Amino acid sequence: MHDTHTEGATRLARGTPLTSAIDTSDAAAWTGLDLAVRHLARTRPSVLPDQSWATGRRFHWAWDAPLPTFTVKRREPNETGLALALCHPDGRIREAALRRAAGLPAPDLRPLLPLVAIRCADWAPPVREVARDLLRDALPGAGPDTIAVLTTVVLRVAARRHGEAARTLLEAALRDGPAPVLDTVLVRDDRATRRLAHRIAVQRRHFSPQRFAEAAATDPDVVIQDICADGALAGVGPETGDEVLLPLLRSPHSRVRAAGVTALRRAGRPGEAEAFLADRSGLVRACARYVLRQYGVDPAPLYRALCASGSPPPAAPLGLAECGARGDAALLWGLTDHPHPGVRARAVAGLRVLDATDVARLMQLLDDPAPGVVREVTAALVPYRERLPVDALRARLATEHPRHVRVAAFRLLRAHDGPDLREIARTLVEDAEPRLRANSWALLRS
Repeated sequence: MHDTHTEGATRLARGTPLTSAIDTSDAAAWTGLDLAVRHLARTRPSVLPDQSWATGRRFHWAWDAPLPTFTVKRREPNETGLALALCHPDGRIREAALRRAAGLPAPDLRPLLPLVAIRCADWAPPVREVARDLLRDALPGAGPDTIAVLTTVVLRVAARRHGEAARTLLEAALRDGPAPVLDTVLVRDDRATRRLAHRIAVQRRHFSPQRFAEAAATDPDVVIQDICADGALAGVGPETGDEVLLPLLRSPHSRVRAAGVTALRRAGRPGEAEAFLADRSGLVRACARYVLRQYGVDPAPLYRALCASGSPPPAAPLGLAECGARGDAALLWGLTDHPHPGVRARAVAGLRVLDATDVARLMQLLDDPAPGVVREVTAALVPYRERLPVDALRARLATEHPRHVRVAAFRLLRAHDGPDLREIARTLVEDAEPRLRANSWALLRS
């Protein structure tokens, strides 16, 4: 049991108000309190206050177990007593606490609702039933801050065997409740809570397409980016202007840009998709080609024109390979000596996509000064490992070669797996290059 949770339960048992005993804004504090009280009841029962008020009547259990006789004390439990009873290991006490909580005025019940939500997933059916009825009745008047905390608690409990019922009740409250409630939940720190709130916001059309587009373009959570992009796209039509499309198209996140490019088709602006044919993201490039094809435009000639220009965008050669033919390999080979390393790297990657690999020509590119180019060359040569010239690769392990060339040569030698590989590795175990040392030791230990 986590010490912090045990300390909180102990403070509560000593009469400390609930808001002082634990951090009531933290869902983990509520679930931890539930476990900690049970732990105390089993290990240090004298710490807990008397709960005999909860055992002076017979409760509606599904089995006919005999109940012991208790002396009934006429004492109304306070907030801390009810909180402890809601976590008690005895199911009869938990059920009694729920029934007592159901009779509280709304302001008094509100602080206890996170524990009621936890009891909705209780292992005992009588406790679950009472808790769910109580939560269903209390949610409409719970208020934004309470529901914000409840959402986080419910999502933690939803993974339990009986936890889905509370989630269903909560989602209904968020869908049908007043807008300020959803607004409060949308800005919670908890990631799962924000994701659920944004999904419901899209279902409710809670924001304008422009607001969804801005959220998709700026939110750091990739799931929320997708959710908000869907919300923005739902409002895109022929009349949609730049206020919706531009935040999507200018986003630094590739999935959001892809959504914006796809939206150009609905907006009747396919010509603007051409600017994204050479986007750095393959997903965005594919969406741009899709939009153009929907309007009868073949993207391959556009790529060829970009690659034949004096300064092609770096991703243009790869885009050509993604939609071109093997006959385009000659154009890509011509770009392998382009001054821009990004163009050279994408040209090699495009040749690999077209399966137009020439081992002898690619071996010459292993000496490229740009590490990105050499990485692409290495990836292109690995499938042809049996045809690789071992002597040429071994020569590139010499210390006069750049680090990236030496690392690539060793990777290709490992792929070739020749009889001298372990001997080569032994010569590198004390090399000045850390990666070569590590790879050599790993090979020798295997």
